[in-house]
Amino acid sequence: MATTPRTTKAAPSAPRDLPPLPADPASVDTTHARALSKTLFARLDSLEEGTAEFSYVRNSLVELNLALVRFAVGRTGVRGQSYEDVVQVGTIGLIKAINRFDPGRGVEFPTFALPTVLGEIKRYFRDSTWAVRVPRRLQELRIDLTRASAHLEQTRGHAPTVPELAAHLGLSEEEIIEGLVAANGYRASSLEHPNDTGDPEETLSGHIGFADPGLEKVEDLQTLQPLVAALPARERRILALRYGADMTQSAIGEELGISQMHVSRILSRTLSRLRAALVHGR
Repeated sequence: MATTPRTTKAAPSAPRDLPPLPADPASVDTTHARALSKTLFARLDSLEEGTAEFSYVRNSLVELNLALVRFAVGRTGVRGQSYEDVVQVGTIGLIKAINRFDPGRGVEFPTFALPTVLGEIKRYFRDSTWAVRVPRRLQELRIDLTRASAHLEQTRGHAPTVPELAAHLGLSEEEIIEGLVAANGYRASSLEHPNDTGDPEETLSGHIGFADPGLEKVEDLQTLQPLVAALPARERRILALRYGADMTQSAIGEELGISQMHVSRILSRTLSRLRAALVHGR
């Protein structure tokens, strides 16, 4: 039985009117890379997109300018992601910059391309990283939960419950709940985001934080503590019996051997003094 010989698609060769590229474009120094890039951009402008020559020239420009991508990654960092993944994302930005670059405007390519590369990397961080750092197993569980939720909702016609997700993924309900809670850390919402009431003027900040009325009482008590400690012993005892033991003025008078009217005058004088000191202290 005759066999058909296997054929391999040959890589596009360099156009004859271009200087040969170095075997390792990454080893080319910056000055040489810029000069060669200018020649390649001038040639790219005359080629039809989709042709083998166009692909060769554009790929050569990418290889010559990968140092720009590595420089951009060095500026942004990898933020817990794989270095190779971030470089790949930056390379996409580099390709976009090559496609849009117009050498006739007199701008150096690195100056033009760097914002595009940085923007692509920052967009990747914004769309693909977590607002709150969680363990990798929970990051992977979030992906599984997203896929499982979409599948179950399509097949069953309703949003899946925790038991349904647990059965589908072969996990315990506790693990599902942990994954759902952790998924809340994937995005952070602004406090100025409109609330679900339909009123564009009503934001989340108006429903999350509020002034606790008990805070002012705590401040008053802390301010009063040294003022009460400075009172004469009898006045401190009368305050303790009246407001600590909740005794009536008559009962306090009997306890101390004085009249109810005397107790009333002492309380009134003491409270006025404390009130004045408290207001002055504010």
